[in-house]
Amino acid sequence: MEKKTVTIEKFVKDQIKKWERHFPAKHKKEEARIPVITVSKEPGADGNILAQKIAERLDLDIFNRDIIKGIAESAKISASVIETLEKKRLSGVEDFISSLVNKHYLYPGVYLEHLMKVVCTIAEHGRAVIVGRGANFILPPEKRFSVRIVAPLDVRIQNIARRFDVSAEEAKRRVIRRESRRSAFIRQSFNADISDPLHYDLTITTGKLSIESAVEAVIGAVMVSLVDTP
Repeated sequence: MEKKTVTIEKFVKDQIKKWERHFPAKHKKEEARIPVITVSKEPGADGNILAQKIAERLDLDIFNRDIIKGIAESAKISASVIETLEKKRLSGVEDFISSLVNKHYLYPGVYLEHLMKVVCTIAEHGRAVIVGRGANFILPPEKRFSVRIVAPLDVRIQNIARRFDVSAEEAKRRVIRRESRRSAFIRQSFNADISDPLHYDLTITTGKLSIESAVEAVIGAVMVSLVDTP
């Protein structure tokens, strides 16, 4: 546990340095910037692979579920991240968090409060891909492009069985268990149905598209959204 915490601390410090190098230049130029891309995924639908490739193609930072969860669970680390907002005098984040707690949460909780701060901080700095943790429910539509990655159950079972070298029966159990946990987290935290397509700007079925085609589809949709944004 201690080793993981140290790793997260180093990650955060490195990320803050990167943000501070690029932050002034980004705000001196009045040009459209790529919004945060949030990726919600069904277990076994290759969402992590797709998110990584999108980040590489667009030269974006990627924040996966484990990193965000680890940061949000530590008040000390979360405070370090939020400090970058205070230094740059970015406003509105705390008010936005308060409005979410009042309007959407069934219960706020310390973990969720820190999770929201982390996700909102990432969004303020921009140019990032956030995987999981309900990021699309935390950020307002104008600050993110939300993608949902799905695939037929049999395809997802095959993917998990192959990836972890387990039987089809075990793979099915893992898929169903993870899917249930993710649905419960979104329902309890945001009072929403994770599978409702209305919560996403784009839904990709990887069982019908190759990873390369799916990446192109997402990038194309993001670029169109930038053109259409007033």
